[in-house]
Amino acid sequence: MRRFDFIVDRKHARAVNEVVASLRRLRAVAIGAAVLLGLGTAFLVWLNHPWAYLLAIAFALGVVVAVWVAYWTPHRSSIDKLYADGELVPAVVSETHPSGVVLLALVDVSKPETPEPRWALVIRKVRDLPGHEKRAGERVPSVAVRTDRAPRQVGERWQSVSAMPIAWGTRDGAVIERARAAISEVEWRLLTDNLALADKVRRTSAKRLLLDPHQLPGDLGS
Repeated sequence: MRRFDFIVDRKHARAVNEVVASLRRLRAVAIGAAVLLGLGTAFLVWLNHPWAYLLAIAFALGVVVAVWVAYWTPHRSSIDKLYADGELVPAVVSETHPSGVVLLALVDVSKPETPEPRWALVIRKVRDLPGHEKRAGERVPSVAVRTDRAPRQVGERWQSVSAMPIAWGTRDGAVIERARAAISEVEWRLLTDNLALADKVRRTSAKRLLLDPHQLPGDLGS
């Protein structure tokens, strides 16, 4: 796995990093859901009816899931951990809009125990992109944020993979240039040549498009 080490500007990241913001919102929602489901469970038990007990079990399971998400999220939302654990990946601006830009990224969606990588194109719409020009084709070095939405891992691929720009962790243009140079020209060219696929990726349910390993160039192929 290709990692990229740099000193994270935490103040800057807290202000602009949309991944951290979304994870914090997820934790707040999970805590709220756990409280409501817990109150619902207590009320159903208080009713003391057979059907109420069956429904209470379902509510209690919901509490367990919500508590797990609330517990898991702080471990994932550490800015330093996200950058330290994430693999350095290429992303390019595929579209620009008044409200932001769309990034097209090349990521490996396979899990560590999988013998072969499984490359895919993923997209991410972002509101702000400091340190970069908001134009199609702009190269945006990023790290892959990989997560599963269940307490236990299932399958050989991550359920959710997204790209988090290095620029969300630093104001230093030299750091961004160093990250850009650490990614091979083959990977950048692959993305640039496939910008037109961004719309196809958007239409997929998982917002990612698996690539045929036999058609990939260089070391990316099988």
